This record gives sequence, structure tokens and C-alpha cells, in this order.
Amino acid sequence: MGLSFFGLTSEIAPIARANLFTQIHEIVFHGKGGYDWNTIYNMPRWLRQFTFNQINDFHKKENEANENASNGGSNKSTLMDPSGKISRENWNSVPKPVTPSGKSTKYK
Repeated sequence: MGLSFFGLTSEIAPIARANLFTQIHEIVFHGKGGYDWNTIYNMPRWLRQFTFNQINDFHKKENEANENASNGGSNKSTLMDPSGKISRENWNSVPKPVTPSGKSTKYK
């Protein structure tokens, strides 16, 4: 069966079918309950592709943010240094609590 129907050959058809079902699974699974299988299966191809790309981009950005946070990508200072001691310089930058009257209180 060497004839093709709109370019779909017997070699490409199983791959295209697997890609379709993988895409449907990813949208349903990572859509966190927002989509059901039947809706995605019957969705126009362009809209399914758009939805898949949006979810994919979201997860890529989320992973990058997690990697940056775990690699110390932020320059925020913490109260404790790596040895576990409180840093005096950073302690002075901590905002002081405010009383209901609007006056700031002092730490003792």
C-alpha cells in the first residue's frame, strides 16, 4: 500500500497517531482537571496545538524558576549565613513590627 492520502503513509500513520494521543494525554494530565479527553480529541487541531504549546511554555518557565531558586539565582540576603549564624548586617534590614497606633516597636 504505497499510496498516500494527503501525505499520510502506512509508515507515518502510527507515528502520527501516537503523537496525537500523547498530545491529548499531556493536555488532559497537565491541564489539572480543566480538560477531559473527549473535549481535547474533538478540539480543532490548531486549538489543540495552541493549548499544548501554552501548557508546555508554562511548565518550562516554572522549571526555569525552580532551577534558579535552587541554584541560588536570587540575590536576596537571608538572616542566616551558611554556617547557621545570624548575620548582624541582615538583621538590621529586617522591617520592624508596627503597633495598631502606627508606631514601630523595637526588638529587645
